Amino acid sequence: MSIATRTDTQAPASHVADSHDLIRVHGARVNNLKDISVEIPKRRLTVFTGVSGSGKSSLVFGTIAAESQRLINETYSSFVQYFMPTLARPDVDVLDGITTAIIVDQQRMGTDPRSTVGTATDAYALLRILYSRLGKPHIGSPQAFSFNVASVSGTASVTSERSGKDGKEDRSFTITGGMCPRCEGRGKVSDIDLSELFDDSKSLNEGAITVPGYKAGGWSYKLFTASGYLDPDKPIRDYTKKELHDFLYREQTRIKMEGVNMTYEGLIPRVQKSILSKDKEAMQPHIRAFVDRAVTFTACPECGGSRLSETARSSRIKGVNIAEACAMQISDLAEWVHGLDEPSVAPLLTSLRETLDSFVEIGLGYLSLDRASGTLSGGEAQRVKMIRHLGSSLTDVTYVFDEPTAGLHPHDIQRMNELLLRLRDKGNTVLVVEHKPEVIAIADHIVDLGPGAGTGGGTVCFQGTVDELRASDTITGRHYDDRAALKDTVRKPTDTLKIRGATANNLRDVDVDIPLGVLTVITGVAGSGKSSLVHESIPAGAGVVSIDQSAIRGSRRSNPATYTGLLDPIRKAFAKANGVKPALFSANSEGACPNCNGAGVIYTDLAIMAGVATTCEECEGKRFQAAVLEYHFGGRDISEVLAMSVAEAREFFGTGEARTPAAHAILDRLADVGLGYLVIGQPLTTLSGGERQRLKLATHMAEKGGLYVLDEPTTGLHLADVEQLLGLLDRLVDSGKSVIVIEHHQAVMAHADWIIDLGPGAGHDGGRIVFEGTPADLVAARSTLTGEHLAAYVGA
Repeated sequence: MSIATRTDTQAPASHVADSHDLIRVHGARVNNLKDISVEIPKRRLTVFTGVSGSGKSSLVFGTIAAESQRLINETYSSFVQYFMPTLARPDVDVLDGITTAIIVDQQRMGTDPRSTVGTATDAYALLRILYSRLGKPHIGSPQAFSFNVASVSGTASVTSERSGKDGKEDRSFTITGGMCPRCEGRGKVSDIDLSELFDDSKSLNEGAITVPGYKAGGWSYKLFTASGYLDPDKPIRDYTKKELHDFLYREQTRIKMEGVNMTYEGLIPRVQKSILSKDKEAMQPHIRAFVDRAVTFTACPECGGSRLSETARSSRIKGVNIAEACAMQISDLAEWVHGLDEPSVAPLLTSLRETLDSFVEIGLGYLSLDRASGTLSGGEAQRVKMIRHLGSSLTDVTYVFDEPTAGLHPHDIQRMNELLLRLRDKGNTVLVVEHKPEVIAIADHIVDLGPGAGTGGGTVCFQGTVDELRASDTITGRHYDDRAALKDTVRKPTDTLKIRGATANNLRDVDVDIPLGVLTVITGVAGSGKSSLVHESIPAGAGVVSIDQSAIRGSRRSNPATYTGLLDPIRKAFAKANGVKPALFSANSEGACPNCNGAGVIYTDLAIMAGVATTCEECEGKRFQAAVLEYHFGGRDISEVLAMSVAEAREFFGTGEARTPAAHAILDRLADVGLGYLVIGQPLTTLSGGERQRLKLATHMAEKGGLYVLDEPTTGLHLADVEQLLGLLDRLVDSGKSVIVIEHHQAVMAHADWIIDLGPGAGHDGGRIVFEGTPADLVAARSTLTGEHLAAYVGA
């Protein structure tokens, strides 16, 4: 009896399997991490904070998530691994306790014109199956509704062996696809403006062709004048129908010109092959400007931009075809799908309803399934990627988020917080890289990296709870409760930019006067029409410098010096001082180390294994030939200059014998945006998202323009960096520029001279101006969601 009693009162011994409740990182040295060690609790929400460039992404994405993915890939067969990206083991001593990592980052979704919100989330695949089962008339399988599948039919001769004899028979086949034959599933067709190709009042001998590279008397010109098909002295407007066809559209024809066999073809196919088929980003500025003028993209006249063939559009469910369903706002489409009651496809309808409801729940109900995925902002793309995880039954996995609040209004951040907590409460580990105090406030555990950025960061400054962070003496702790105050006085506008009848996307015939000569902030909930108003209603062109959220391109050979154009004046200064060619001082040109081709490292591909990068023994990682390093400027060789930080280089090129005004001006702009710590020769691939954003801002500041348009410049910025950004915006306005900022950050709103608030909701519930005035008036009125949140922020 006594034994039984003793057994009842004993606490159950914890199982050894329950002791693995931490992710342990010891000796992490990825990028700028300085041999750090950290323990992260599992099944909790951990937020990683620190200034931009302090090492947050290096720890979370470059170390923990990268090792998790590498270990998962190793579970597949060698054959499968051969087709997967090879991942190197992160530079870390010990990394244990990690679970399967699901990365939800801000990488833009593919820019393929056939990729849409529907195809990216599988919602369109479900919709295609639904129409193939319920659509009237029935036109075929799900691929009959796919704009990626063309309709094909044909007849083939098939040889088969039967009873030792060969027999031939003709067989026909038909594939019914949903692709529009005119636009090939793109939804848009390109038209060439003929007036930009030639001046019809002139003859060929008078220089009628205005395409870049077609100079009168040049070789390209002679193909037309000496072809024999055209009268070179006749104005183009006087050409007969046949002459005009030969001039513009004639197919390739062999001709003899000056005794040489040549190929003649019309101007339009020639221009399409020589110019329009090339990557626009790689074109010279004057050719890119020509393409912008000459080529216009319009909705396909055959399918109306729906991408689908007439047959696919003929099948309907309750009077709605699949193109109309995809064009609906997702919140409306969800309501329509909920109204369908068909027991034969009940599991399919349940899955489709859950997917569409997830869109609404995550705050993307204002999108439509036919929206091109390449047009989504970074924040929208990240939330679209979250869709497939919301209803997942998986538990005990690690979800890794990169600033999930990017592009979100304060009103939407609360909803995002609820989603993060829901993922955690299902028994998952949630790791979030974030700067917003609203997200930091819900964390179970906080890891603060710093204290500075770049070489000044890479250490763990703090670990603990929100209250402990507030009391700590770290940069994040000191700035956590920072609140920008409303201005006592605001600037007076010098002029106004009038927008009348704006109807782009969801805008509802908007009329607004945007004041110039001041700092204007455009705000409103996500999807309310801010970007449509600014980017599509303000005429781009002379005097407008637009800095959007598109990612900057760059390989491991690119660095801040090459991206900003800083290397050009440096190379010229070295060349002039030493009496040699500037090309010698480029690691991508004549000065490159012949052993590593200027990369500084030797890459060895090991097929399915991670490739190995070893420092080049010949140049010791300096990337240049030994002979080039003999040349000095201001007492330094080119590799020593590229190893300087922006602040050091700014001082070096600012005074003394190394004084180079052109280089100093670029370095001034880099310092202005808070990148003084950045090494000018470090690869762009090692920069964080916030650093890339500011590098882009610094580059555009060099452009001549009176109106600057910035799209969420606080993305990726720490609370301490926002203050510096506000100072930069002030300096731009005080120098006589007009600055328009699309922004959700309350500090930028409070600092504005004028606020334009769009709403009241998103999608078809938005698209209207709900407030125009000063921040103080917005706080006093509290008439909009923005007004309520701004009032709470400034403590009014």
